[in-house]
Amino acid sequence: MKSLARASRVLERLLEGVVVALMVGLTLVVIVAVIYRKAGASLSWYDEVASVMLAWLTYYGACLAALKRAHIGFDGLMRALPRGVCLVAVVVGEVVVFGFFAVLAWTGWVVLLVLEGDTLVSLPEVSVQITQSVIPIGAVLFMICQAVSIPRYWRHLRAERIDEHDVPVAEYTSR
Repeated sequence: MKSLARASRVLERLLEGVVVALMVGLTLVVIVAVIYRKAGASLSWYDEVASVMLAWLTYYGACLAALKRAHIGFDGLMRALPRGVCLVAVVVGEVVVFGFFAVLAWTGWVVLLVLEGDTLVSLPEVSVQITQSVIPIGAVLFMICQAVSIPRYWRHLRAERIDEHDVPVAEYTSR
């Protein structure tokens, strides 16, 4: 488990670095584009590059959120379920998430094959395959982050269920 925790920390730092670099880069691109536009010399490539950077930021930020288990969930509903049902619901939820992202990764790969030879309109030297590679890469990375975070989440869920929900009300209030 220590190696999994170490891998999680390394992955978290890597994703944080990528997300921060994308945010800083996107901010700089927008600021430079505004300055050029105010000076009367709009940049032809700004819209496309900013859109690609925002998509990349979204995908890699989602991976970071998956690693930290920070996505929107149904915690209130999960806490209200009986322990056994809750644990089964978590397993079913994980299977659905992995299934969705497996389909997304495969579809993203197919899209990359279809886009072979296409380039950005404003930057013809940049392949659309590079810009769209975030789809399959992000999907696989999301599954990795989700898988790395499962043991910690499972331990937390079981401990929380035992601490907060499996103690009879009389015992809980008498403490």
